[in-house]
Amino acid sequence: MELNPNQVRLMMLQVADAIIAAEPMLSQADRDLGDGDHGLGMKRGMEAVKAQLEKLDPASVEQVFVTTGTAMMTSMGGASGAIFGTVYRAGGKALAGRPAFDPEGLALLLEAALEGVMKRGGAKPGDKTMIDAVAPAATKARESLALPLNEAIQAVAAAAEAGKEASKDMIAQFGRAKTLGEACLGFPDAGACSVVIMLNTMRDYVTQS
Repeated sequence: MELNPNQVRLMMLQVADAIIAAEPMLSQADRDLGDGDHGLGMKRGMEAVKAQLEKLDPASVEQVFVTTGTAMMTSMGGASGAIFGTVYRAGGKALAGRPAFDPEGLALLLEAALEGVMKRGGAKPGDKTMIDAVAPAATKARESLALPLNEAIQAVAAAAEAGKEASKDMIAQFGRAKTLGEACLGFPDAGACSVVIMLNTMRDYVTQS
């Protein structure tokens, strides 16, 4: 099983809708640890993504993801715009020349996203950032190459969820949350929550296709 470029476009439109709908939850997750603007920023970014993808006739899988990342980067501003823009721009470029989205494409997307975000932001696994959801997802994607796409993405989404939950027990090393010290224990990172929503929505699209 694999997705053609237009199916990837439809999947990312579904992801955009899911993030927009989750704005109140994401904003609360950010208020628990930071300044509370993560949800609104992600909503603004995904509204820009929808505006671009709704009129796109994609020639490649790469184009869909790079378009997504560029829209987020240019509309959101701030750290989240740079980070989530990098996820999709770096991830998309790693898929150059691939005619469809399959388990290997999923692994390449997540591995390039992880590398790009770590390079851009300086965070690493364990710092209580969205990387704590992306890193286990990327590892699981690489381990799942022999599975059909629907099974691989289920395993990847579950790994991201487990990473998000694990972030509750971490002390933040970046951003506003860093000033909280042990007071940030018990809360997940808001960016990790966004990653989980994205991957859960991709899973839902793939398993229903």
